[in-house]
Parts: sequence; structure tokens; C-alpha cells
Amino acid sequence: MNTLRPDEHLDNLHSIYVDQWDWEKVIRKEERNLDFLKKTVRRIYEAIKVTENKIFVEYPQIEPQLSDEIHFIHSEELLQIYPDLNPKQREDEIVRKWGTVFIIGIGAPLSNGQAHDSRAADYDDWSTINSDGYCGLNGDLLLWNSVLEEAFEISSMGIRVDESALKLQLALRGEEYKESLMFHSKLLAGELPYTIGGGIGQSRLCMFLLRKAHIGEVQSSIWPEEMRSKCKSEGIELL
Repeated sequence: MNTLRPDEHLDNLHSIYVDQWDWEKVIRKEERNLDFLKKTVRRIYEAIKVTENKIFVEYPQIEPQLSDEIHFIHSEELLQIYPDLNPKQREDEIVRKWGTVFIIGIGAPLSNGQAHDSRAADYDDWSTINSDGYCGLNGDLLLWNSVLEEAFEISSMGIRVDESALKLQLALRGEEYKESLMFHSKLLAGELPYTIGGGIGQSRLCMFLLRKAHIGEVQSSIWPEEMRSKCKSEGIELL
């Protein structure tokens, strides 16, 4: 997926040009569960690790940093561990500890009445009760970025809504009017397959693997002159 987002707030992680690998996979009804989600996350992570190792072979100065395993945690569990921190601060703390973390259940309100982050009602399934007893069959894959010294989101993904999850999530958001739209009506009628899918940031991944501090070091885009000057003073050249 390649698109322009001219109203984006520009910083070292965000550009008006959005580039990512979007993927979607048809699955069976019985695969709509937490174990299948984790299995898929691990496969994606293994591909990233293989890529990091191949870069190391070609460029030994870029040593591998990725942890061996992924730490899975639900956003409600994360809130209970760090109740006094905001979502970004909670992410930083847990990823600093484990290196690679997949936060499950993003979109549904937590015990404090707030969602860890926003999700559309007609996209990921964030309402179905999973085998751990929490809401959600989706999440974000976060890596520890040693250059920026913070949690670094590399992928957002999840099992998509089925008929019941779509109906419930539209009602929770007060968006029942969408039920008559083409995609929504076909899904509710059982005419569409069940799927899992997500996006992997292309420039984000390049940033991480090449140990860059600014997305403009790996992506040609439009940057304010003030930002270019500041980056140049810090030895960072934006494309």
C-alpha cells in the first residue's frame, strides 16, 4: 500500500508518504483463535529475523539485535502492570524489558475505560473473548529500537471480524448504519471468507534494520526546512 497523508504530523517516524506491505490471508472458521494469531505473528517475526541476519552477513558492522522469542501480553495485563503510565509509556517499559513484544487486544476499552489504541469497528476483531479470557484477536508487534531507545511498532495485524464481531463492534461504536454497505452486508450475510491480515511498514522496517534515527534517511519525502536543518545539525541527512 502506498498513499499520501498530507495532514500527517511529521516527525522522525511519520511522513506524508505511507508505504507498507499489506497482506490478507483466507482462514477457516476454526482458525479464528489466539493460537493461530500467535503462530502467524511468529512466522512474520522469523522472516524479519532472517532478514536481519542476512544484512549482518553483508554488513558485519550492523550486528543482530532482535530477541530470540516474542513476549505476548494482552493490553489489559499491560495496564495492570503499569497502571500509572499512558499507553506509549507502557509500551516502552515492556519492550525495554523483553526486546520484542506483541500486544494483544487493541481497540476494546480496558478496565480504566480507555482503549490501548484506536481500531476501526469493521476491521480487526477486538471484541471476541479469546482463550486467555480477554477481548481481542488482534494486536501490534513492537521491537526495541536501540537508536531511539523506545518501543518501535513494526506491524499492526489481526484476525478480521466475522459476522457476530462486526455486528457487535458496529453497535459499540454507534455505526450500525454501515451494515447496509456492500462489504458489511456481504460479510453479515456469510458471503465473504474469514481472514487474517495486517500491514508491515516498509520504511519502518528499513529504519530498524539499518539502525536509522529518522524515516527520512530511508524514504524520499517532503520535510519542513526547519526539520531538515535540525537533522543536519545532528549529522542526519534526509532524502
